Parts: sequence; C-alpha cells; structure tokens
Amino acid sequence: MKTLENQILADKIQKLKKEKNAVILAHYYQVSEIQDIADFIGDSLQLSQNAKSTDADIIVFAGVHFMAETAKILSPGKKVLLPDLEAGCSLADSCPPDKFKKFKEEHPGHIVISYINCSAQIKALSDIICTSSNALKIVESFPKEQKIIFAPDKNLGGYINQVSGRNMVLWNGSCEVHDIIKAEEVIRLKSIHPDAKLIAHPECKDIILQMADYIGSTTALLNFSIKDPSQKFIVATETGILHQMKKSSPGKEFIIVPTDKKCNCNDCPYMKLNTLEKLYLSLKNEKPEILLPEALIKAAESPILRMLELSS
Repeated sequence: MKTLENQILADKIQKLKKEKNAVILAHYYQVSEIQDIADFIGDSLQLSQNAKSTDADIIVFAGVHFMAETAKILSPGKKVLLPDLEAGCSLADSCPPDKFKKFKEEHPGHIVISYINCSAQIKALSDIICTSSNALKIVESFPKEQKIIFAPDKNLGGYINQVSGRNMVLWNGSCEVHDIIKAEEVIRLKSIHPDAKLIAHPECKDIILQMADYIGSTTALLNFSIKDPSQKFIVATETGILHQMKKSSPGKEFIIVPTDKKCNCNDCPYMKLNTLEKLYLSLKNEKPEILLPEALIKAAESPILRMLELSS
C-alpha cells in the first residue's frame, strides 16, 4: 500500500543505497512496496546471481534466511544483510542437518540432489543443488541406475519422480505455504471460474498438480501468465507473485487459492516479516549481517557451481 510514510522510507532507502553502494534484492513473495524499490526481483538463485554480477559492496536481501545465505556463498566478499533474522523458512527448517546427515548415511551409494530452498549446511552435505525450474534437467543428467536422495521438498521430489520415471528417495520435508493448499478449495474456485487456468508451483501436493493446466517455478508461472492468451488464472502459490502478475498483465484477472478464510490470500509468514522500515534500518545500521564460516561457504558453493555448470 502506497502511503506518505512508505514513500518517505523509500526515499531514505534510495539515498542510503547510493551512499553505501548497496543493491536491494526482493523475492517475488515480498510485500509490494519492497518489490517496487528493489533493484532486482525474482526467485532466490536468480537474485543471488544478479547481486554477484554487480559491483555493490552491500547486498540487502529482502527474502528469507537461506536466500541470504546463498547470496553470501556466491558473493563471500560482499556484506549481506537480511532485514529480519527471524525470516526463516518452513521447508529449510524441516531438514535439520544432523538428522539429514544420518539419513544420508542410511542410504549408501546414493548421491544427494538438494533443492536450493535449504540451509547452507544441507547444501554442504549435497552433491548438487537444483531449483524448481531446473530440477528435472539436473535429475536427468544422471543415469537411470544412479541412486538419488532428493531433499528437502517431498512434493517437488515426487513431481520429478513422476515426470522422469525415477524412484528417488525423498526426504520428508515441505513448504507450509504450498503444502497447505487444499484440493477442495481449488475445485471450488474452478467451478466458480470455469474459464480460468490453474497454474501451480511444484511444491504443491500431487493432487493439486494433477488438476493444474501449467506447473512451474514462480518465474515460470509469471512468464506463463504473460504469454498465455487466457484472461483469468487461478494461482496456487504464495500471494506476493500477484503483484508482478497484475503489473505485467493489467487486463487479466488473478485469483489466489486462499488458505485463510479471513482473506483471499496465501501469505508466507516468514517472507512477510520484512518491511520497508526494517529494510531501511538494516541498510542504515548494516545489520543483521549474514556471516558464514569460510569452510562452510566453500563446501556449500561446490554443489551450486556444479548445478550452474550442468544448467549452462
């Protein structure tokens, strides 16, 4: 919401950004006022790559903890700030490093492919990282007989198993924002809006994906909504992406699959912890700062670089 207070904060942030040679990254799930002042808007890996390509001294990552960690891993010489350190991730939290290490040991002979939505420690325990957009390509780069552990998202892993014909061992983790989406609500919306296309993120449960007209990463969903001739879309992901969808296609209608009966929304509580005021204070005070041991950075960087090599 544009208010005088928000505009004053936005102006202060822009001034500080220039003074400190900083770059502001905003994930699609951030509130609209943060998206509107960001230098880059996108999915997590894309944002970290954007920041790495700049000559900025400071990266302010308006996202969640694992995303800021990824930015630090790819730009270890830059100061990385996260406006609210409490901005965690239910998916990353569902995969504790000690338990995952034991799980890995229980499956000898398996390589580990981890979705980028995980902690630096899980990345360091992985052989290769993937994103929701390149997961299938990464998995299919290995021979069919290769045994694979896929972590931490069981829904994304199950979807890749289905489309690839694999039988990867799945870690039992999920994103609460996507996993909570109910089939009954999707069916209700489809009956009310029979002319709408259902587009869904692969972190949703299989029953949702089976009903979808299109499945893709957040960026892919946005691009599909721009290019597809349909004028109405039912969107099964986090509410924040609607801001970019509406800006890109102002004549189209977008309906989020709600999980809260009090509002037509499906908000990630962690993403929404970041506010313009917290972003301003973070940049002003240059904290909270993301700090990682050098050994962890190197160990976590290796599987990311391997992914980038395979994806190029």
